[in-house]
Amino acid sequence: MADLFTSADSQSALSSTEVVAALRAAGCVFAEDEADLLLAAAASPTELATLTERRCAGLPLEQVLGWAEFCGTRVVVEPGVFVPRRRTEFLVQQAAALLPRTGGVVLDLCCGSGAVGAALTRAARGVELHAADVDPAAVACARRNLAPLSGHVHHGDLYRPLPPTLRGRVHVLVANAPYVPTDALGLLPPEARDHEPRVALDGGTDGLAVQRRVVAQAARWLAPTGHLLIETSVAQAPDTARTYRRHGLTPRLVTSDDLHVTVVIGTPPGSDGPGAKGGVTPGG
Repeated sequence: MADLFTSADSQSALSSTEVVAALRAAGCVFAEDEADLLLAAAASPTELATLTERRCAGLPLEQVLGWAEFCGTRVVVEPGVFVPRRRTEFLVQQAAALLPRTGGVVLDLCCGSGAVGAALTRAARGVELHAADVDPAAVACARRNLAPLSGHVHHGDLYRPLPPTLRGRVHVLVANAPYVPTDALGLLPPEARDHEPRVALDGGTDGLAVQRRVVAQAARWLAPTGHLLIETSVAQAPDTARTYRRHGLTPRLVTSDDLHVTVVIGTPPGSDGPGAKGGVTPGG
């Protein structure tokens, strides 16, 4: 394989067949599709060799390409930044259904690349978007994605960097907080455990440590008819729902069987906003 990349460095262009073969040898399941994307992205034979080599070394395809497809649009994804997952589109769908038709305030915690917030600004008119992440690389990436959408990206731990004027005004608070138990990190695919930040993956002993911190302070930031939405696993969702109740939020669970993901939606007591009633009865 080293000979393959060396020959490309001398301006001998890799063929599509050679790229596919290299990707297959590296264990890429969708080698043909990935090869097409790499060929389209490369501006020269040398760049194609570099992109192919990086992918064969195990970097996530999205970090190699510099973008991910999410909710029908391309989102910038820089090296070392969490790659938005297709399952998180379900979180966006649930949140979008709860936004006011115009002028809603969205808060995206643990925002990563800003993909969720970006999608929600396209779901309704006049959205005021705030996003926050503790990882400097994620914040820089989110600013690239959200600046054109007039989004405000804050660097810091959860609510700490947010402006006090946001308290009591948030219509939709979304959090794709890390929910992988620490002991399970080693079971993740190498792409994730070797090339994505641990802070975006590690949810503590039971996977729910960051979620609990999000829920604990959510009520003070939500508008009276606001909603808190957290993505979690089907197995963890009942525990997440119990945390909502402990902090005065009424939970309901919505699950996508196809994507194997659950979103727990919480509302303040007495809320009569959209989606405050109905849905799946939460466990526990």
